Amino acid sequence: MKTLSTTLKVLTCAVFILALSSLAQAQATRTWVSGVGDDANPCSRTAPCKTFAGAISKTADGGEIDCVDPGGFGTVTITKSITIDGGGTFGSILAAGTNGVNVNDSNSGAPNTKVVQLRNISINGAGTGFIGINFTSARQLYIENCVVFGFRGNSTNSHGLSINPSTGTNFNINVKDSIFKNNSGDGIHQNTTIGTLNASYDNVALWGNNNGLAATGGTGNISRSVIDNNAGSGITVSGGSIVNATSNQITSNGTGVNCAAPSTARIGDNGIYRNGTGLGGGGTFNSFGNNEILGNTSDGITPPVTQPK
Repeated sequence: MKTLSTTLKVLTCAVFILALSSLAQAQATRTWVSGVGDDANPCSRTAPCKTFAGAISKTADGGEIDCVDPGGFGTVTITKSITIDGGGTFGSILAAGTNGVNVNDSNSGAPNTKVVQLRNISINGAGTGFIGINFTSARQLYIENCVVFGFRGNSTNSHGLSINPSTGTNFNINVKDSIFKNNSGDGIHQNTTIGTLNASYDNVALWGNNNGLAATGGTGNISRSVIDNNAGSGITVSGGSIVNATSNQITSNGTGVNCAAPSTARIGDNGIYRNGTGLGGGGTFNSFGNNEILGNTSDGITPPVTQPK
């Protein structure tokens, strides 16, 4: 009996230790992926996982996934606060026939509270992907130094970045130093029918999409960006949205800036050249009088000058 009791105690301790070990792995604040990793691993630096999807299940809310070495780490759905960073190597996602990154915390138990950061990632739709980054539910999304391209699988609905929150009250989107190119939808498409959406885009490149930036809801602020060779408009504003555009190069698009009623486009210090139409639409333009609107097939309307306060 004494031997049996000792054995049971040893087994109990072993089970307890294994449970703690499993919990520790599940709650790691930093996990790692590698091109030669395995999702059965604990995603540690010395035993990395293979995919972002495998690592995210073992990363604590508010934690970070980093890359050990170059690789394609697969598509991922994000339901928690997390940072995914491919810096220091080549971190990529190949998303043929699907979305690259889904940001959706609606079933997290604390919807519309999560903060997601994507840094230094290449996201390739390979001509058949649907949406590069698809934001439907979270509190904040930060995108820094990412390239999103080749999403063409769903015609004009295949956006590089789609912002379309489904529930909630307030949303902030911040995009910096990133490229959205060669997508059959819009480079960036922002929309909301609920709450308040405020988005900022700084030093982004929007090349060869349907529209460069399409705002159909919320407020978009775009600055220091190059918006070139988009089939529709470089910037299009509709649905009552507001876009503030400052210090951008808007060139070789169907229309440079198109604003439809009852929306508002506020423009200052932009170079608007070689578009089919420079400025178009029946919405409200507020100009600070320092834009260069030249060399378009038609320069379009001449908005009244609004003096900055």
